Amino acid sequence: MSLSKIKLRINGKEIEAEVEPRKLLVHFLREDMGLTGTHVGCDTSNCGACTVLLDGRAVKSCTMLAVQADGREVTTIEGISSGDDMHPLQKAFIEKHGLQCGYCTSGMILTSFWLLSKNNNPTEEEIRKAISGNLCRCTGYQSIVESIKYGAQLMKEEEKGEQEIRVR
Repeated sequence: MSLSKIKLRINGKEIEAEVEPRKLLVHFLREDMGLTGTHVGCDTSNCGACTVLLDGRAVKSCTMLAVQADGREVTTIEGISSGDDMHPLQKAFIEKHGLQCGYCTSGMILTSFWLLSKNNNPTEEEIRKAISGNLCRCTGYQSIVESIKYGAQLMKEEEKGEQEIRVR
């Protein structure tokens, strides 16, 4: 089988690679790029553990081929933090107990990140609708919803602090 050349941006870094045309994006990220925060759950797009951001939009990477990401920007859970500092959503999931086993967490966080990029003050109903494509078998969802609400608050506080620094 011949390989296809792709060029994309992953977590802010330009990447050129050769991949089998049938290789799923989730496997390219995990196996070729070593980004194991993107999990393989069901391979049928039901669980959302493989969720990444594609050009800023939450997508399930088990449903798309790596070649379909050619020329696009992919953000994984490893790409939302700043150096050693966790993203506010990551902090919120820890502080509000939005994770237990952690298997769904990266997908939940990236779906939440996408939601909050569009709506920084979602209702509980909007949160539940946004994460409806992400399954968790451990938490019962209430702590995940609370984590997302708290993460939105932390993100607003962080943004306000950055604006105050810029003004000075």
